Amino acid sequence: MRVVVQRVKKSSVSVNKKVVGKIDNGLMILVGFTYNDNIKDLEYMIKKVLNLRIFDDENGVMNKNVLEVGGSILSISQFTLYADTKKGNRPSYIKALKSDEATILYNKFNELLSEKIKVETGIFGAEMEVSLINDGPITIILDSEGIK
Repeated sequence: MRVVVQRVKKSSVSVNKKVVGKIDNGLMILVGFTYNDNIKDLEYMIKKVLNLRIFDDENGVMNKNVLEVGGSILSISQFTLYADTKKGNRPSYIKALKSDEATILYNKFNELLSEKIKVETGIFGAEMEVSLINDGPITIILDSEGIK
């Protein structure tokens, strides 16, 4: 499982020109799955995302997590996180989990995450337009490979 985390001042996602999810102050995350991902990957990523100390404290030091600053999360499915570009110029997505299985994991991930924080989402598999104001900019890539 891979997650790209971006600290944002605001972010939104639209499908067919209609906003389906939006947040102020928090994290916009892109979420992708590969084969053998399971509940342990989801739990690991939730813990990592919620506990990343990437928000400033009163001294301007990145020492607080999204929960401590009262932020929220916009979660966007993103199978292209598993693009393989080693051969040629056209990415291969063979390492990305098939849509039906990835949908189940994505929904479960967001369900578990929303037990701890406010979560907005895009629509799995839809053509989405994502807007954000990256705060920092701060962008971090997380991967659960090797946690098992």
